[in-house]
Amino acid sequence: MKFLGIIPARYASTRFPGKPLADMAGKPMIQRVYEQVEGTLDAVCVATDDARIEEAVKAFGGQVVMTSDKHRSGTDRCYEAYTLVGQGYDVVVNIQGDEPFIHPKQIETLKACFREPDVQIATLVKPFRPDDDFETALFNANTPKVVLNKRHEALYFSRSIIPYMRGKHYSEWLPNHTYYKHIGLYAYRAATLREITALPQSPLELAESLEQLRWLENGYKIKVGITEQETIGIDTPADLEKALAFLKK
Repeated sequence: MKFLGIIPARYASTRFPGKPLADMAGKPMIQRVYEQVEGTLDAVCVATDDARIEEAVKAFGGQVVMTSDKHRSGTDRCYEAYTLVGQGYDVVVNIQGDEPFIHPKQIETLKACFREPDVQIATLVKPFRPDDDFETALFNANTPKVVLNKRHEALYFSRSIIPYMRGKHYSEWLPNHTYYKHIGLYAYRAATLREITALPQSPLELAESLEQLRWLENGYKIKVGITEQETIGIDTPADLEKALAFLKK
């Protein structure tokens, strides 16, 4: 089975324009993401709609394709990139371009999900720690939560806290139940990627602003791998400063 990693990268961003090109100790962010994952996949490609990002990727020797600036999501951009470079690849891995500390073991965990022949889509979760702060972790709407069935398939994703623990004060929730944080890394069989990008947006997706709910609403199953590695997503310039401090350590 051959795996193609695609890193969608837009220049335009409301909170952080030009984020993929942000300097991280002498390398643009997109290069650090690329280098973190290229050794674990059969091929890696950046999918962008901006000539500046294209030029930066070519400068460090990476593979890059130009895609439309009309895409609604990174998944849609991934599919277009796959149609341009994906011949011969069985699974497409959608890698967030603002996760420069993604761990190669996380890619391996995601790939392992496809040892089961019926897996259509896979993603990762990380358990919250019992001592995590309730307000900044579990109650944070920017950190989607996931509930799983016994087959390690996603039942639901939400920006709200799921499940709600009836009869216990919220300070007791994390020590008494395993809550899962969604890690925004996806992999899709090529045929499934083609199908899900043709689906219209769904009511749950629009309500929560989580595109994976569109797939669940349409009957697709999402296999979930569990990782213990922490990642640092960069959404704002302030996040970048924290990431640079982490890099120095």
